[in-house]
Order: sequence, then structure tokens, then C-alpha cells
Amino acid sequence: MIYGTAKFIRRFLVKMRINMKTAFVFPGQGSQAMGMGKDLAEKYLDQANEILGFDLKKICFEGPEEALKKTEITQPAILTVSVAAFAALKAKGSPMPAAMAGHSLGEYSALVAASALSFADAVKLVHLRGKFMQQAVPLGEGAMSAVIGLDNNKIKEICAEVGNVWPANFNSPGQVVISGKKASVEAAGVKLKAAGAKKIIPLAVSAPFHCPLMQPAADNLKIELNKVKISEAKIPVVANVTADYVTKADEIRELLIKQVTSPVLWEDSVKKMIADGITSFVEIGSGKVLSGLIKKTDKNVEVKSFLEM
Repeated sequence: MIYGTAKFIRRFLVKMRINMKTAFVFPGQGSQAMGMGKDLAEKYLDQANEILGFDLKKICFEGPEEALKKTEITQPAILTVSVAAFAALKAKGSPMPAAMAGHSLGEYSALVAASALSFADAVKLVHLRGKFMQQAVPLGEGAMSAVIGLDNNKIKEICAEVGNVWPANFNSPGQVVISGKKASVEAAGVKLKAAGAKKIIPLAVSAPFHCPLMQPAADNLKIELNKVKISEAKIPVVANVTADYVTKADEIRELLIKQVTSPVLWEDSVKKMIADGITSFVEIGSGKVLSGLIKKTDKNVEVKSFLEM
């Protein structure tokens, strides 16, 4: 009976074209670049234009670059290009992965790919998400910095000691981003450097993402998320908030709300997938930011771009 069950499962996976050793990962804000999506995402960008009511395609292809950097523009642009890249892979008949994950904004791309969210709903949501995040803290009052080469627990300890600053992204071993009020982020940076951090790199961001200061954005996003249909994910998605798999619609909704104010547990998410047998990661979208983070987490895994599939 056990042998027969295993044989049935293998046949099912072959039929469904699922690669049990591969995960698809989708980038977040910071991976944008002028010209992204050219000869790949025109159809999806045209759809996004109709959904959003402005010319996202023109901004992606022609700029100005400052417009593309605006959070409310960046988020739907990256999502659209990522979804188009996934659709291109699917059209080629590439086997589907055993798991998916996305960094911050990228989690929405992963959920579209996993059939939990429609593209139309996702592109509207991330546009509003960007607006809400920008509005939550007045421009210039928040900040984020990357901390390089210091123990995670030490970073947590110093942030708690300073106050109004929190770890926001646990990206890879030795790379953590902190977020909070500008003066607090700067004060924490001084203490973290004194504690042994190799570098403190201020980030060019317009708001302090993934920290409790984003609560107004989470409250507004909750209202919008309650308006859209979320389905059960057909492929498990590793959530930023828990670094664990999620498939159920209600849990997806709850975690997307929490994600706005919670740290992105990217390093733990990657380690979770590797521990469960993933040996190959494919970055779906613009840039190679996640590829670098994954390689820093585990040099033994294969990491490639969707263009190499």
C-alpha cells in the first residue's frame, strides 16, 4: 500500500508537471529598472494601464526614472513584470515548482502565480499598498538602513534599546535592514557600528517599511483586502511573516495585513525551503537581488533567472 501510494504520487506530480526540487521566488521593491518588461510584459502592462487608469507601461519604458521610483508606481510595475515573466515560463511548458515565495511586495506576485489572487486584484492592491505605506509616515520622518556583518540578536537588542527602530528585513546571514523614525535609525546605526557592524548603509527609501509605524497602512490595506476574492493557493507560498507555508485563503489575507508592519523573514524562508528539499531557486522578474541573497544563505543551492529556464 505504501509503495502503491508513493507510485501514485509520483505519477500525479509528473502529470501536473511539478518539480519537487525547485522553488520560484519573486522580487520586491528595489529590483526596478528603466526598460524592464520590454518584449516581455507589454500585454500585462496594457492590462495594468486599464486597471489603474494611468500609463504604467510608458513609465516603465520611458520614465522619468523618478516616477518609477515612487512606491505607488514601483509596486504595480514590479508585480506586472513578475507576473508576465511567470506567464512566459508557463507558456513554455516549464514544470511548476514545489513552492513559491516573494520578498515583501513579491509575495503578491507569488500569490498570483499560485492562483490565490487574480492579476487584476493584485495590481490594484499593490498600487494602493504603495500609497498607504507612503502616507503612513510623513516624508522625511522615517528611514531605513542596511546593517552588514552583525549578529541578528545583537541588532534586535540595540534596536529595542534605542526605541522607535526595528529590524525590518532579515535578508541573508550578515544582512539585516532596520526601519523606523529617522533619528532613531541614525542613533541605532552609531551603536550598531560600535558593536561591530562592518557597515551601516542608509537606504534611499521614501518611508520606513515593515515596522510598527506602518500600522495606518495596514489598517487601510485590510479594508481593501476584505473587498477582494482570495482563493486557496494551488502551490504553497512561504509567507514573509512566518517563514512557513500558507495555502488557505483566510490565512493568506491575515498574513498580508500583518506583513505591512512585520519584518520580512527572508533568510528563514529560504532556509525553510532548503530544509524541505529545495535545491534550485528560479528568480522570476526584474533583476537578481534575490539570487544574491539566496547564494549568501547557502552556496550549495542552484540559483538562476527565469531567462535561463
